[in-house]
Amino acid sequence: MDGIFYGVGVGPGDPELLTLKAVKAIQESEVIAVAVSSPDFREPVYEEAGTVSRFPLLLEKCVAWQIVLPAVPEMEYKARLFLPMPMMKEKEVLKEIHDRCASVTEDLLRTGKDVAFITLGDPTVYSTCLYVHKRLKKRGMKTALIPGIPSFCAAAARMDMGLAENREELHIIPASYGVEESLDLKGTKVLMKAGKKMPYVKQVVREKGLEAEMVENCGMSQEHIYRQVEEIPDDAGYYSLVIIKDKGEKR
Repeated sequence: MDGIFYGVGVGPGDPELLTLKAVKAIQESEVIAVAVSSPDFREPVYEEAGTVSRFPLLLEKCVAWQIVLPAVPEMEYKARLFLPMPMMKEKEVLKEIHDRCASVTEDLLRTGKDVAFITLGDPTVYSTCLYVHKRLKKRGMKTALIPGIPSFCAAAARMDMGLAENREELHIIPASYGVEESLDLKGTKVLMKAGKKMPYVKQVVREKGLEAEMVENCGMSQEHIYRQVEEIPDDAGYYSLVIIKDKGEKR
């Protein structure tokens, strides 16, 4: 019988925000898949259970792995599948890489092993695991997504504020692309992974007379909270999430 591919959301950074369902899936899966964003890592690599990893630095840098390890320490002795997920815009090259990732994962599933792809936040929101999930699903493999607490929900809770009430709209926006038009939308705007665009984001927020708060590395040891746009550093990190409201709407 074929195994099941699980896309497991591990939350934004705090191990205490792991769900019981996520912990159970990780504990019961024979293989743990982790995404590798390094541009030099282009081929999937499988390591057997009980072996010492050849890539300890990759595990050390994998935020999802570091979130889960304190809650599921036995994960360290499970089989590991390193899947390249480079951040690049060459669509054809990316497609080939994602196809190879899906093929290697499928081979493991065909042996009856369950694979848990651990991913930050929720697997349905801008998650790298979806590149593998949708390919496996098309090939008829068994797949399942286990929700995790999204970073924008955790960030709002951390700042002790609501995201939307009554008829207010909530817009989740990838900040890697142009955001100027998106900031004209009514309601609350959430900019995901806004670090590299921060000077531009701050400029647009000021020009449009909006109010912004930001959480950097929410739930992690390097967490920082900024309550005013003037406080937000231009060199904010990759895991920076900005919540923007119209003037007078902040709670």
